Amino acid sequence: ARAIQDFVDAHLSNWYVRLSRRRFWRSEDSDDKLSAYQTLYTCLVTVSKLMSPIAPFFADRLFIDLNKVTHKENYESVHLTYFPEYHTGLVNKKLEERMQMAQDISSLVLSLRKKVSINVRQPLSKILLPILDKHFKHQVEQVTELILSETNIKNIEYITDTAGLIKKKVKPNFKALGAKVGKDMKAVAEAITNLTQADIDTLEKNGQIAVLDTKYLILDTDVEIIAEDVPGWQVANLGKLTVALDVTLTDELKQEGISRELINRIQNLRKGKEFEVTDKINVRLSNHPFISTAVNNNLSYICAEILADSILLGNELKEGELVEIDGNEILIAISKV
Repeated sequence: ARAIQDFVDAHLSNWYVRLSRRRFWRSEDSDDKLSAYQTLYTCLVTVSKLMSPIAPFFADRLFIDLNKVTHKENYESVHLTYFPEYHTGLVNKKLEERMQMAQDISSLVLSLRKKVSINVRQPLSKILLPILDKHFKHQVEQVTELILSETNIKNIEYITDTAGLIKKKVKPNFKALGAKVGKDMKAVAEAITNLTQADIDTLEKNGQIAVLDTKYLILDTDVEIIAEDVPGWQVANLGKLTVALDVTLTDELKQEGISRELINRIQNLRKGKEFEVTDKINVRLSNHPFISTAVNNNLSYICAEILADSILLGNELKEGELVEIDGNEILIAISKV
């Protein structure tokens, strides 16, 4: 039950479906759109069969609702179907590995954004990734666009030497060490606390290290390794994976962030007026120096995102919706073309 829950929540719903929305919404019936729906269909039917012994009624409803459209299976109930078989030929471990990397890296970056209260609509320039092994960079490069899109980061840079940029400290995991070292806990804990940056790197790479002045071999599961922030950067780690986020905001990045906030407000107005997704609109904004600069510098991008034929800026606007963007209030009026 937990495995099904984890798959549906973390991988199917919050990852595959969310990131495939543009594929689902395409107006033309392309092969890519068809593949997106077929993959989702296969997952849902399989999940209905997997969960049928523990959630019999919901599983049956899900299966019947799907199958009555396609008639792919000649069964009246999910409980009459064959239980799914594991097909080794469909498993791609390298694909699973790099997709998990994309999820983990994105999660770390988003957690760092939240830590410093930088909205995900605000673009940031780059993240640094220390290279773990010879395959790491190759795997991440294949999902780079996905990570950048998910985290709203401009670039990923790889580093082999973290000295002076990413500092780590190590703390003993007393629960894990207790059974191993017993009465020597104080001496071992002190030795662990005094490990150098080079020692910590060795521990991360090899998974173990001999602690000086003791008879014990310490495993990476015996300690907790924490990455520390440095000026201008926020750092986080998950196991061996470390991410450093550049939190410096240039004027150009700030303006792009304002543009994205404006797009969000206009899209909400479209929904409120029940416009169709494909409706083209005209937009008028009250003139505000802080926001107008961002609009003028990102005009084509904003128009493309909101399907606007034009955006007019002027002080004469008296009617519209009052919205706040980055602490500044402006009036927005939209109408169908």
